[in-house]
Amino acid sequence: MQEIQPDEIYNLAAQSHVQVSSDTPEHPPDAGRMGTLRLLDSIRILGMEKNAGFLGPSCIYPKLAPQPISEDALLTGPLEPTNELYAIAKIAGIKMCQAYRKQYGCDFISAQPTNLYGPADNCDLDTSHVLPVSVRKFHEAKMTGAESVTLWGSGTPLREFLHVGNLADALMFLLKNYSGDAPLNVGSGVEVTIRALAENIAEVVGYEADLLFDSSKPDGAPRMLVDSAKLHALGWNSARSLKEGLAQTYASVGGNFSRLFAVSLSLPVMPRDTLNHRQHRCHIAHHSRSVS
Repeated sequence: MQEIQPDEIYNLAAQSHVQVSSDTPEHPPDAGRMGTLRLLDSIRILGMEKNAGFLGPSCIYPKLAPQPISEDALLTGPLEPTNELYAIAKIAGIKMCQAYRKQYGCDFISAQPTNLYGPADNCDLDTSHVLPVSVRKFHEAKMTGAESVTLWGSGTPLREFLHVGNLADALMFLLKNYSGDAPLNVGSGVEVTIRALAENIAEVVGYEADLLFDSSKPDGAPRMLVDSAKLHALGWNSARSLKEGLAQTYASVGGNFSRLFAVSLSLPVMPRDTLNHRQHRCHIAHHSRSVS
């Protein structure tokens, strides 16, 4: 960072997945907590604290928070057990940003995006989230002629999704138009059931298959919709619909799913018994230069 002197810094570092959290519960909080602490202190020491943003996921909110979830719901109830440690690490990051602002005058801001998706997502069957893994499964079913596609849980939970391009736009907007210690939600304002999501993906991929759900796998929180009213009041709003975003995501690889999956394979994936030693990936982005 000292050599490149980035104009804007976004801390998106994370490792989160239900299976990873279950098999190696120490890894997700370690990746989030230690990486954030090192980055924030480096920014302070180098005097770059005027344009830095920290991201925490919507799972930092209580499992049964009133919907849509306002920023005031933070720390008002128990977290979803399947990602509790990861959420605690991200909450600690938010509090660290507030502490650095109070003690050192660092102009750090925090934003909480909802579930993200987009080109070059992680589509690994063991570590990816519901949207990219569903895209992969439907594409592979189309290629092999499989009669069915199986997804985790019951298919009934409601989820909100935001295209990564919209998030990038929102973050740049916030760094230019917001300076406060209160975290802000970033969402699309539209929620769908997991079943409806899968049906939308099947339509985009262009393949009909029987949709099966494995009820032995967890559902997670029954509903997760963030209230983005404070962000909208500042003048930003997402205009991309879920169906449009899905179509753009799938089209971005020209129907050649092997390219999309190759991105997942290029990331450092270690056996679960050695995850504690996995290389942490922290992306520092700005206008025209980037370091990872």
